[in-house]
Amino acid sequence: MAKTANLYARIEPEVKDQAESILEALGIPVSNAINMFYKQIILQRGIPFEVKLPASPVPDMSKLTKEQLKTEIEKGFADAAAGRVTPAADVFAELREEYRE
Repeated sequence: MAKTANLYARIEPEVKDQAESILEALGIPVSNAINMFYKQIILQRGIPFEVKLPASPVPDMSKLTKEQLKTEIEKGFADAAAGRVTPAADVFAELREEYRE
């Protein structure tokens, strides 16, 4: 049997629980998943997935020209006039539910 080494890491409890639940459903022990991750780091010679900030669904308003800002504001008014709105209470309830999962 190959020698093993211990790994100690601090992780958010909710993240740990969610990941372990998925791994359990897949039938993969946590130690095997970590070992696979480390082996992929070696094979890829880096993190085995893209690490970058996600594209913002809303443009960075501070970088818009005056005309682009005006266009975005007009889009908002058009959405409101057409009834394409969601009450703030519903949005916050959805966010709370999303972060609870």
